[in-house]
Amino acid sequence: MSLAETGMADPAIPYYAPTGDECALFEHAYHHRLPLLLKGPTGCGKTRFVAHMAARLGRPLFTVACHDDLTAADLTGRYLLQGGDTVWTDGPLTRAVREGGICYLDEVVEARKDVTVVLHPLTDDRRVLPLERTGELLQAPPGFMLVISYNPGYQTVLKGLKPSTRQRFIALDFHFPPPEAEATIVAEESGLPRDRCVPLVRLANALRDLKGQDLEEGVSTRLLVYCATLIAAGMKPDRAIRAAMIEPLTDEPDVRQALLRVAEITLG
Repeated sequence: MSLAETGMADPAIPYYAPTGDECALFEHAYHHRLPLLLKGPTGCGKTRFVAHMAARLGRPLFTVACHDDLTAADLTGRYLLQGGDTVWTDGPLTRAVREGGICYLDEVVEARKDVTVVLHPLTDDRRVLPLERTGELLQAPPGFMLVISYNPGYQTVLKGLKPSTRQRFIALDFHFPPPEAEATIVAEESGLPRDRCVPLVRLANALRDLKGQDLEEGVSTRLLVYCATLIAAGMKPDRAIRAAMIEPLTDEPDVRQALLRVAEITLG
């Protein structure tokens, strides 16, 4: 009898609770060799979703956390000195192409502009990766998939995907889960009983409503899990809330006090 038939989760697959048809869309993209763009706020589950789907599809996953200094060479590879010899070393993108894995570039808009240029040949019908330094032209196998993500809330004129890049991907818009689903996720991840997670989710949504006023970002599901984990370990709820749901959001004393007041009102 399969795990699906018994209703048990496969322990080898990272936990993820779907909120729509995102799993089916990912599978269609994978099987039809289409690159995928994930859009959504920080900590809403994009990275966990990709890890879940990679394990579900049985493909190796190469995750890259993009940053200001990330270059195309960091992805493709470079020559390095090893024992007096100069040896070519593949980067994570090249490894994913060679091994037929899934390459996930998290917050791709943070990387330098030459990164998106190297992705273009992999995101059309060619599905090739030119390695100028080695003279290779790698053909991506059927198992290869390119997934990128970014947070539209941080997008600016200087840090955004050009239309010529965006239109090479099918896109999936991520949001925080509905309250009932989020409470279940937080309980599953933290070990805190679900009924004790419900008020934490209610508080998180109250704080998210303040985004764009005094806050750049609201409470992520990730922070909710951290808070519930502290409470499950025996920390007093008010201390856990301050450490995991208030302090990470702001350094301004006045704003912090206002958020604590929101927590007091919301939780009664």
